[in-house]
Amino acid sequence: MAAGQYIDFDKLASLDAGAFQGRSPYPWLNEEGLLHDDAFAALRAALPTTSCFETRFGHERKFGQQPHDRYSLEYRDDLDVATPWKEFVAELKGKRYREWLANMLGTRNFKLAFHWHYTPTGCSVSPHCDAKRKLGSHIFYFNTATDWDAGWGGETVILDDGGRFSRRSNPAFSDFANATESRSIGNYSLLFRRNGNSWHGVRPLTCPEEALRKVFIVVINRLHPVLRLLPQS
Repeated sequence: MAAGQYIDFDKLASLDAGAFQGRSPYPWLNEEGLLHDDAFAALRAALPTTSCFETRFGHERKFGQQPHDRYSLEYRDDLDVATPWKEFVAELKGKRYREWLANMLGTRNFKLAFHWHYTPTGCSVSPHCDAKRKLGSHIFYFNTATDWDAGWGGETVILDDGGRFSRRSNPAFSDFANATESRSIGNYSLLFRRNGNSWHGVRPLTCPEEALRKVFIVVINRLHPVLRLLPQS
């Protein structure tokens, strides 16, 4: 599949950065179809298997928050993954996507990292705010109705604390008065910008043993002041 055929740049251009930045309780965007449908299908068909993933279960988190149990694989240029994924990441590293992110986030001072997370039944992502080194995340969901039932969960939940909680605390989902579930089945993605109250999480999954929640995440990290002087790929 030729370069430029994964991300729908016309769709990206149609999205309103001001509306995104002004959204409550923090900037977030949950859109369908940011990937072309044939590209989404090609990436799904070429998803890496868990045999090359690290198991991350029971790792202690700061502030008493529950572990975020999952299988995890960090993307590297020399990673042995299928061609569609290498081409897709090349687009994510490219000028057009980076310019779109810069417009949405209001800054060019970031660098990108990429990883897959696969999550089995019973696991969750407890409510948390990301570390200060993160500027935001763009989560691409890769489950469809053919392998996932909406009743099993898996949605990223946007949580509004009304300014009540320190990010160094460990509230439960039930402690938040307002919670909005993202759409995560099919060709959806979720972009959000980190700030002091950007609480989010994923409730415990109730899928069968053989099922996995599958996402690919673009991690948008803040640039160290010294690194801002260097060209970014």
